[in-house]
Amino acid sequence: MAASAQPPVPPALSAEQAKAVLAEVIKAFGAPENAQRMEEARDNACNDMGKMLQFLLPVATQIQQDVIKAYGFSSDGEGGLFPRRAGCSGPAGASCPPPFLAGVLKFARLIKSYESQDPEIASMSGKLKAMFLPPMTLPPHGPGTGGVAAS
Repeated sequence: MAASAQPPVPPALSAEQAKAVLAEVIKAFGAPENAQRMEEARDNACNDMGKMLQFLLPVATQIQQDVIKAYGFSSDGEGGLFPRRAGCSGPAGASCPPPFLAGVLKFARLIKSYESQDPEIASMSGKLKAMFLPPMTLPPHGPGTGGVAAS
């Protein structure tokens, strides 16, 4: 029987290592050239959620990928959340997610797994998200706001 190729093992970082990488990612967003790129993307998005996804998210993803690739988070899509499928040789489409997302999504899931264990990681993760995700406001609930009042 022929030996089958083993998919690459995703990077395993301890909570402390993950915290250090997260700090490095946050620092990268503060670099003048990245801050300028993010500001231009925000200006292009004009507070429109669809445009945020179109302009801001790709810039934020690239900034993160530039940092995390040094820690084994692949940007080629191989062995990641979105391995390349047969026939996915051209530009990413609906059936072929962009390969650069694989490493960033793996990193985000790793950080999420540590958030409940380490309040500092949770705080840093929130800070990172606030850099490129618009604040979400919840509709008011309760009496006088259209909510259901308890009797």
